[in-house]
Amino acid sequence: MSLAIITGSSGLVGSETAKFLLAKGFDVIGIDNNERKKLFGKDGDTNSIKKDLIKNYKKYKHFNIDIRNLSGLEKIFKKYNKNINFILHAAAQPSHDWAYKDAMKDFSINALGTLNMLELTKKYCPNSVFIFTSTNKVYGDNPNKLNFVETKNRWTVKKNQKYHQGIDESMSIDSCKHSLFGVSKAYADLLVQEYNKNFGIKTACFRAGCITGPNHSGAKLHGFLSYLVKSCVRDKKYQLIGYKGKQVRDNIHSYDLTNAFWFFYNKPIDNAVFNIGGSNYSNCSILEAISYLEKKLRIKVRKEIISKPRIGDHQWYISNINKFKKTYPQFKLTYNTEKILDEILESYVF
Repeated sequence: MSLAIITGSSGLVGSETAKFLLAKGFDVIGIDNNERKKLFGKDGDTNSIKKDLIKNYKKYKHFNIDIRNLSGLEKIFKKYNKNINFILHAAAQPSHDWAYKDAMKDFSINALGTLNMLELTKKYCPNSVFIFTSTNKVYGDNPNKLNFVETKNRWTVKKNQKYHQGIDESMSIDSCKHSLFGVSKAYADLLVQEYNKNFGIKTACFRAGCITGPNHSGAKLHGFLSYLVKSCVRDKKYQLIGYKGKQVRDNIHSYDLTNAFWFFYNKPIDNAVFNIGGSNYSNCSILEAISYLEKKLRIKVRKEIISKPRIGDHQWYISNINKFKKTYPQFKLTYNTEKILDEILESYVF
């Protein structure tokens, strides 16, 4: 019996991974209490994704449990015990801005929720693979200390610098300013690493860039490409916050990320920390994404420019994924940014 537990199972990464594993013959236990709706309102509601999973997949079972509820989680782990062989911990509070509104809630979800999952894994299914969706925000503002060159539509990095091909795992998470969200995720990231080193759990931290795709419930405070497409389709004004809209993001489709998880599951290694993202294959500035959609839709996006950047926002971030590709040489990205935007757009228009 192959059985997976997925937290955040109604979200972008969780639902993609659930469908991926169900197609592989897994039984999937989904844990998601639609906290995203509470955080981001109607735009963040993932209930339709949950309903789709329950309706269309017989081997999917859903639990509306908060990951901070240790006793509720323990009932699930105790029931399925050593049958569990794949754990994806994707549930999170994902917004810089929201973390400043309620730091206690942010930390309890991201840090203590992760600790709950690790402790229960150690207690009930220590031989399972434990995958954690971390974030590039664990690097704080260190990426912003690079030397940038301004071009017409984006910031770039001078080619004589160490990270001009993308940021790899050698970048320090110390000696920098973090957003509170970055701190709570860094705490969780380190916990996941130490449960491998101290207890032998087969863990992996995937420090992701912008994860995206058509199942992303994009909201103003989280979900850049999804919310941009939503704003275009609904003719809503889009805010360009800081860096003149020229800040660069690498964008990884949730399918490509899930496929990376699958490679690790089949061949886990110790000390597994990977930067993962669209790399130089899939990235764009906000202005470039807007330009693409304007041409595609034959519209003019209404923009509001705000000069002050958000705390924790990166001026330029492209992931160097060479470590993962060297470990798993058959892995390939399949979605570039244009293909991602087309797919998101199709999900809204049709």
